[in-house]
Amino acid sequence: MFTKPNFKNLIILLLTIGIFILAIIVIKPIIIPIIYGLLLAYIFSPVYKFLLKKLKNKNLTAGIICLGLLIILLGISILIFQHLFDQIINFYINIQKIDFTKIAEQMLPEFISSSEISTTVSGYLNNYISTLIETFLKMFKEFIFDLPVIILKLFIVIFIFFFSLRDGDKAIEFIKSLSPLKKETEDRFFNHLKEITNLVLLGQIVVGIVQGLTAGIGYFIFGVPNALLLTSITMITAIIPIIGAWIIWIPVVIFLFATGNSGAGIGLLIYGIIIVSTIDNIIRFLIVSKRTKLNSVIVLLGMIGGLFTFGFLGLIIGPLSLAYVLLIAELYVKNSLKDGLIFEKENKE
Repeated sequence: MFTKPNFKNLIILLLTIGIFILAIIVIKPIIIPIIYGLLLAYIFSPVYKFLLKKLKNKNLTAGIICLGLLIILLGISILIFQHLFDQIINFYINIQKIDFTKIAEQMLPEFISSSEISTTVSGYLNNYISTLIETFLKMFKEFIFDLPVIILKLFIVIFIFFFSLRDGDKAIEFIKSLSPLKKETEDRFFNHLKEITNLVLLGQIVVGIVQGLTAGIGYFIFGVPNALLLTSITMITAIIPIIGAWIIWIPVVIFLFATGNSGAGIGLLIYGIIIVSTIDNIIRFLIVSKRTKLNSVIVLLGMIGGLFTFGFLGLIIGPLSLAYVLLIAELYVKNSLKDGLIFEKENKE
């Protein structure tokens, strides 16, 4: 039998759980735009704090940043999608004209000697590339049809972005007030959270995008066909650990040699080795902690799992959530925040 106070507590607990579940159901359809807004607010918080000192008005400062970012993103998106769509069409048309049989025989003369084998190989390559381009076209078509929903989600992103910039400090203080941790442990815990977030956003995402853009500059310099399309793909692969930008620019070098553009091939090869392959380490050294880095296994597993669960945004959410869980586990299991599963020391040599 429940006593009266216990029964009341049980009712309150059940109501709280029910309301919490209801809130999750309500927010679930728009959780991705909310996360985008929060991430943008975190990234632009230094800019907000800098401008706030000059303007002395929270609403005005947050509004200027949101409006400026919206104009920049819309302008860049329109230009990129216009050129990207044209390049996908041109790439699809030009790829049909390439004699893959001849290229296969030039690259692997010892293995592909008979016409039957070379024709089969070129057929596989043709089908694969055609399927890839058709997938891109299908995605673009779906994007056009989903445009009203995308605009609504963009509004949610900007809405969350604005209020997170303006009231982010209050929200953090409120979360800290709910924490049962001692002040010293709490400060260390939140510092580690901040460090993890910086390592993922700056050390992996931003560095990967910059490396992809650097490779793209090389594509334009050496006259690689469909450079914008290849730059977009390279930026995505550069974000992912182990895979990196090389998985795109090296095949491009091989393609240039195979199609008789030896000068451009040599130039891009040297550029890739000297510039593209080193730019990520230079940037990471400048903007990320020099003492520690996020464990590569956590980043890779988090990105793969996040990609399957959340799509492209999972490349950010996956590593963050996995690292946060391990951080909380270390806090309660080991009762410390020493270097363990989450961080790995870099060589000082």
